[in-house]
Amino acid sequence: MFFVRTAMETDIPAVCALLSETWHATYDEILGPEKVETIINSWLSHEAMLRRLRRPHGEFLVADSGTMIGGMAFAAPDKDNAEIVNLSQLYVLPGCQRQGIGEQLFAEIETCFPNAKRLALEVVPQNAPAIRFYEAHGLREVGRHDECGAPGSGIPAIRMEKDLPGV
Repeated sequence: MFFVRTAMETDIPAVCALLSETWHATYDEILGPEKVETIINSWLSHEAMLRRLRRPHGEFLVADSGTMIGGMAFAAPDKDNAEIVNLSQLYVLPGCQRQGIGEQLFAEIETCFPNAKRLALEVVPQNAPAIRFYEAHGLREVGRHDECGAPGSGIPAIRMEKDLPGV
């Protein structure tokens, strides 16, 4: 059984291990193991996770069983539009998937930003399980571009959004 809580600095090594395992399992066939490793060492590094943990107004959550971190999520208000919350990360260890952890993390993120009007995210088009998960939680495709995650990444992305309940 996992419970969702705010991440702490001591969680970062476990979160980084979770992200490494999950990214390789999800994206090696899509992006290639070398590109995945490059992303892990930059976007998902210990330092990058610390920056997220310390980001003002961001919400960094973990799903904790008491003995392991099985999932994580990070969201923050859009830098250009405070009415939009960007869900940048929601990952569950492959061995812990389909146990409701992603659902718990997603539900908690939806409640963390009471003044937001929309939730937005990017997903790689080949990540069909993630797209199905997000669609099941009310998100719909609103556009596509070729810079998932960071300008110049060259990774195709679907942008999905969902209206959030009013305050």
